Amino acid sequence: MGSWGIGNFDNDTAADHLSIVTARLLDEVTEAMASDPDEIEPDEYWGVAVPCNLELLCLLAEQRWVGVTLPDAATVAEWRRRYLAVWDEAVEELIPSPEARQRRRAVLVETFERLAAAVAAR
Repeated sequence: MGSWGIGNFDNDTAADHLSIVTARLLDEVTEAMASDPDEIEPDEYWGVAVPCNLELLCLLAEQRWVGVTLPDAATVAEWRRRYLAVWDEAVEELIPSPEARQRRRAVLVETFERLAAAVAAR
């Protein structure tokens, strides 16, 4: 086992484990984004879980640990386009306040931007 420090993620086994964990998050997002658009509407399970998975990927990538698996830039851009298109189409009935919609959308955009930045930093 190769080790380069004393941290929990500073060895080959930890890096392998982290790649398994992040691959699972990516697989779930990939599957959700390839499914029927209804599955990623804001009030559906994957409509909530996709941004959660993306946030987790951002947090892990920002640690700069070895083993974090990320999508390519084109995939992030396509996910952003698709997710926000579905969100914009469905959210008005779910969040009646224009201000609340705008604030929530800003959080979603920021999440995609952070993921894109993490990909670019690799």
